[in-house]
Amino acid sequence: MHVAAKFRQASLYVGDLHADVTEDLLFKKFSAVGPVLSIRICRDLVTRRSLGYAYVNFLQLADAQKALDTMNFDPIKGKAIRLMWSQRDAYLRKSGIGNVFIKNLDKSIDNKTLYEHFSSFGKILSSKVMSDDHGSRGYAFVHFQNQIAADRAIQEMNGALLKDCRLFVGRFKSRKDREAELQNKASEFTNVYIKNFGDDMDDERLREVFSKYGKTLSVKVMTDSSGKSKGFGFVSFDSHEAAKKAVEEMNGKDINGQLLFVGRAQKKAERQAELKQMFEQLKQERFRRCRGAKLYIKNLDETIDDEKLRREFSSFGSISRVKVMQEEGRSKGFGLICFSSPEEATKAMTEMNGRILGSKPLNIALAQRP
Repeated sequence: MHVAAKFRQASLYVGDLHADVTEDLLFKKFSAVGPVLSIRICRDLVTRRSLGYAYVNFLQLADAQKALDTMNFDPIKGKAIRLMWSQRDAYLRKSGIGNVFIKNLDKSIDNKTLYEHFSSFGKILSSKVMSDDHGSRGYAFVHFQNQIAADRAIQEMNGALLKDCRLFVGRFKSRKDREAELQNKASEFTNVYIKNFGDDMDDERLREVFSKYGKTLSVKVMTDSSGKSKGFGFVSFDSHEAAKKAVEEMNGKDINGQLLFVGRAQKKAERQAELKQMFEQLKQERFRRCRGAKLYIKNLDETIDDEKLRREFSSFGSISRVKVMQEEGRSKGFGLICFSSPEEATKAMTEMNGRILGSKPLNIALAQRP
């Protein structure tokens, strides 16, 4: 076996690290099980702050296995670490093979508890309960070594009770697959959402208005606690053709001096997916505009804020973004400027690099995409 390949096999991913954990601390921790070749904590390219994960390379595969078996979920600086084999095979990560999605988890279920409940079905490559600043978000992912183990977990755990919560356990679907499913549903909709019809509408009147487009399965005007219309409702047709015709002919129509909105009824997940897609498109557009036109400014005087930095650089072109990085209200001594074109950014860097601003000479570089 090639030497480099052997060492890759003895490499562990260490996740959920406390921000203050250092390479030296990890070296002391993992050297207890065997010789460690190297440790790398992944850090932000600009701030050099820990990104919360690291890679540990052991000399012997058996030592890496021992660390995985005995140290997974051990606390370091009060935070439980999460260990798994370093997976360099991008296809295995992205294919979805052996990957399981779990939702409706009780908030008390952590990574260790998740691992313990699913490890009986087969070897786990990785597992994680998704969380934010407020704790668990109620869903998780478990990636098994093979699809057989994943199917066994789905069969036995889907619908099972865990801490009084009934779990949904199913095959992981990529974003592309989920979006394709939503698009298919969108092209075959039968449920219609109507709003802006005022507070004098009831179920029967709404049925009269929409029944001419086809057979309706259900009609509902949403009301408040007193029974008064909230101004919106839903109509379910028995065919897509009827629903489509209702949308085409009734959307924007004037009823009692009010313009109706009539459109395909969407589930919350669909609305969120559409908003997310719009956000991604806007983000990509901002990146496209900023590509090659962003400058990192270092060695800033502590008196320089966003406005002062913008004023000093505005003569070189149109600036879309200026940000001086701060911590607890004080400048951290570096920032960024995004121009509308690479040419403007290059001109600014050429003329301003080394210039004294406040009491310090500026250090300017073109931002590189990682």
